[in-house]
Amino acid sequence: MRTSLGEKIFYGVNAFLLGLLGISCILPILHIVSLSLSSEHAVMSGFVGLWPVGLTTDSYKLLIEGTNIVNAFKNSVVITIVGTALNILFTILAAYPLSRTYFYWRKPLSLLIVFTMIFTAGLIPNYLLIKSLGLVNSYGALWLPALVSVYNLLVLKTFFENIPGELEDAARIDGCSETRLIMQIMLPLSIPVIATLVLFYAVGHWNSFFNVMIYINSSDKHNLTVLVQQMIMNSQLAQQVTEGQFSSDLTQSVTPQSIQSAGVIAMLLPMLIVYPILQKYFVKGVMIGSIKG
Repeated sequence: MRTSLGEKIFYGVNAFLLGLLGISCILPILHIVSLSLSSEHAVMSGFVGLWPVGLTTDSYKLLIEGTNIVNAFKNSVVITIVGTALNILFTILAAYPLSRTYFYWRKPLSLLIVFTMIFTAGLIPNYLLIKSLGLVNSYGALWLPALVSVYNLLVLKTFFENIPGELEDAARIDGCSETRLIMQIMLPLSIPVIATLVLFYAVGHWNSFFNVMIYINSSDKHNLTVLVQQMIMNSQLAQQVTEGQFSSDLTQSVTPQSIQSAGVIAMLLPMLIVYPILQKYFVKGVMIGSIKG
């Protein structure tokens, strides 16, 4: 089928606009990378643009040596991996029965779940509940309130509903149990949408900031996002790292701005690595799980 002139112009304009949008997203990241890799003189003089000037990795070395970033990174990994695993497990356990037409309480429970998506209790009642459960200053306070996302639940529920009923009927004729039906038929067919939900949940946990600040009192349990945010919002923290309060010869060649930039890159890098890996599942998972028919 030949493409008309109007379609070529339309696609060309779309490609141009999307290219500009992509460049506008990449340029700030390139600038931050350049700041983190540039020499002190170049940063202080304002010579750094999109490319490093006086290439050096001293800011990353000082970031590792002079801050608690290694422990914060470990905390972020624990919060993200365990939290995402719990999210996926309970989302599947909730979505599957709600997708079965023979489940008697299917519609009223679905309405109640959607109700919580529209109306929430608020910050103070949530904090009082977490405190009464004894979860303050523990990661359970981060995992339990966000155990199941209603949006993700509805996406997975819709996907299960779109799986042909003939597959389920054939499995039951062969004597397949409910557990085996889920493990060997439903879940393998749901890999695209589950991979998409893993990405949604993982990004949410990795970028968790507000809940960590509210519920986690011990600084040893703070994640990477909180550490980097504190360095950005409190310039004195980054200044202390570069003023010799930590025994390092690198403190004389790094600026607070370079330390902050290095922290931002350390926080972004894991997600930048994960996104391309799961990208092939992303569009397919969202589209299949969001339509019905």
